Amino acid sequence: MAEVTEGGHHFDLKKLSFVGVIVSLGIVFGDIGTSPLYVMKAIVNARKEGATMPFDEYIEGALSCIIWTLTLQTTLKYVIIALRADNKGEGGILALYSLVKKLKKKWLYIVAIIGASTLVADSVITPSLTVMSAIEGLKIYNPETPVVLITLVILFIVFVVQQFGTASIGKFFGPVMVTWFLVLGISGSMHIFDHIEIIRAFNPMYAYNLITHSSSAIVIMGAVFLCTTGAEALYSDLGHCGAKNIRISWIFVKLMLILNYLGQGSWLLDNYHQVHNGVNPFFGIMPEWAVLPSVILATAAAIIASQAVITGSFTMFSEAMSISFWPNQHIEYPSGIKGQMYIPRINWGLMAFCFVVVVFFQKSEHMEAAYGLTITITMLMTTILLLYWLSRTRVNKIFIAGFALVYLFLESGFFYANVIKFVDGGWLTMVLGGFIAVCMYAWYNGRLIKANFIQYVKIDKYISILKDMKLDETIPKYATNLAYLSRAKRNDEVESKIIYSIIKKQPKRADHYFILSIVNQEDPYTFKYTVDEILPGTVYKINFLLGFKVDRRINDYFNMVLRDLMADGTIPSRSSHPSLRAHDIPPDLKYVIIDNTYINDILLTVKQKITLNIYNFVKYIGSDDFKAWGVSSHNVEVESAPITELTVYDNKIEQSGYFRHNS
Repeated sequence: MAEVTEGGHHFDLKKLSFVGVIVSLGIVFGDIGTSPLYVMKAIVNARKEGATMPFDEYIEGALSCIIWTLTLQTTLKYVIIALRADNKGEGGILALYSLVKKLKKKWLYIVAIIGASTLVADSVITPSLTVMSAIEGLKIYNPETPVVLITLVILFIVFVVQQFGTASIGKFFGPVMVTWFLVLGISGSMHIFDHIEIIRAFNPMYAYNLITHSSSAIVIMGAVFLCTTGAEALYSDLGHCGAKNIRISWIFVKLMLILNYLGQGSWLLDNYHQVHNGVNPFFGIMPEWAVLPSVILATAAAIIASQAVITGSFTMFSEAMSISFWPNQHIEYPSGIKGQMYIPRINWGLMAFCFVVVVFFQKSEHMEAAYGLTITITMLMTTILLLYWLSRTRVNKIFIAGFALVYLFLESGFFYANVIKFVDGGWLTMVLGGFIAVCMYAWYNGRLIKANFIQYVKIDKYISILKDMKLDETIPKYATNLAYLSRAKRNDEVESKIIYSIIKKQPKRADHYFILSIVNQEDPYTFKYTVDEILPGTVYKINFLLGFKVDRRINDYFNMVLRDLMADGTIPSRSSHPSLRAHDIPPDLKYVIIDNTYINDILLTVKQKITLNIYNFVKYIGSDDFKAWGVSSHNVEVESAPITELTVYDNKIEQSGYFRHNS
């Protein structure tokens, strides 16, 4: 899709434009752009009491680590390399997986599941940390400020407004973030000349000296990593803004970030003791008169960052549904804009987890201890998938080897630096990420297990029966148009459960039978259908060719198909009942959805039983099929059927006697 509407703006994703750059600043960089709120504070708190390294060398080394982390991790890996790995303009770890899943590496789906689930876990703590860090600035005026309560109220408002869409306020995101980044750069620049020697941080030797000579190097690197946690979200938002707009806007963002970090570092050389008294260096570098406006602006930026993370979660779960990593759930488009979606159950689930995080940690410095652990795992998984993508695109093997060496080493180091946070709160995000990963794994494999037992039959074998049923008036007419949802990949096949429903369970006579099937497409915005007439005038197979960015509103799409079929005379446009036909009443339509839940345990291994038990639990998280596919409940019949009719016992039970009772 070339043109995108975001917050009321129209721009071509493939072209660099002023509007595209402004929108990128408002959408893409919220997460990484709010990191100055907590990174330098975390770095100062990571320094051990009685450290032998002089404080000025410590700060210069930490700043050097930040500068080169932003350069290697964010700029080189994500902005320059990863943004090239787009799936028809879409980015993110699941879009990347779609590009490499055709390779004969079946285990790559596990890499994608781990990366996606840990990204969701990170998406829970990001809004909590950014909003709380901003609100804590009010403690400069009133140490008794109820930070937790205010944070919860703001988060509640952010999640509540999701259901109404963000088109009306989205147009303000870009200007607000432009203002935010300018404030970052200007406030930082005001202090750089207090200690001009701080620019020595551009020399990577200062980073090397800190890592090799500091006794708390591991803890420090865990704090440094916080400066790049938004890089994965940057890649995920590729489909919203386009690579060129993101790359150009990143030049401005990176400059403002570095200026702010240098300014905070210069201020800390004279005021490091204030951090231990509860002063955040970010607000410390502000003139006294500017603190309150800065808190307000920081809160706005934190809300925008939270909004971007939440929207990214909706997109990620939508992609997960399309590749069978997550159960179908009802998706809404409240803004009427393709790409902006709202998934109610995901929204309220994220809000509940954010509340738990805020209440559990109470302070942003406690959250910093847990932040970053899960996103290091996501970045490692992205690196693995990028390696296979690079090999698929026939990049020079020496470059691939160098890429693997640098980033597997770098990100493994960051993971090691963050894994020590596990006992300090990192376990909470790991538990959440692990829970989602288990659910995704069980859903993906549970569907495969069920698919192994589902029997497909040739529709041709039942054509004569359906033809006779249509003429058999002793069978009550069930519907004029009868539709079934099918996952059969071949046009000449259908699940045996559908035949069971039509013929065996309760004979269902209809004028027209429609077999509806969704064929997922790699192009995210494919929106087409095909019709295969299996029995002229009676049985039709409808294939909906849909990209993962297109909502699964089958009811609406099928109504469009019916109108097309009526318009060309394939099926009647009026009811088959004379009394209704005389008044131009359209024919009735009924859906039958078969919920096949039973597989005999004797046919399953222990692993399969456990997987299916979790699968059934995850099924409750999702929506009913008719809700997820946009089918109105008033004309849906939900049935149960055995998933297989395979013979379980080899031996036939013997009859021991026959008794006749005379009345």
